[in-house]
Amino acid sequence: MDTQRPSPTELILLKALWRKAPLSAREVHEQVAADLAWSFSSTRKTLDRMLDKGLISALDIHGVKVYRAEVGKVQTLANFVKDFSQRVLEVKGPLPVAMFAQSELLNAAEIEDLERLLLDSEASDHE
Repeated sequence: MDTQRPSPTELILLKALWRKAPLSAREVHEQVAADLAWSFSSTRKTLDRMLDKGLISALDIHGVKVYRAEVGKVQTLANFVKDFSQRVLEVKGPLPVAMFAQSELLNAAEIEDLERLLLDSEASDHE
C-alpha cells in the first residue's frame, strides 16, 4: 500500500491502534490523552486525515465506527529510525538495534524484524 509518512502526532495515534485495535475515536482519544493535550474533536480530525492518507481504516461494529492501523508497525518504525539516523544524526552505516531492547512498543520478534529491515535498507542504499 502506497501511503504517506505519518506525522509525529499521527504516529502517537498509530501506536495506540497497534497496541489494541479496533478502537473507537473516543477510545483512541483516551489512549493518547496523556501524550496529546488536545480536544476530542482534534483526535477525530486527525483520524479523518489518517483515513484519507491510508494510514488507518474504519469499520462499523454494532453502530460504532472503529479504527485499525493499515500500516505495519515495524516497517513504519524502520522508516522513522532510518530517516532520523541519516537526516538528523548523519549516521552512515548499520544502526545498532540493541537500542530497542527496552522498548515497550516492540516485542523480541518485532525487534528482529526491525533489524532485518534496517540491514536490508542499508544494503540497498549501497547498491
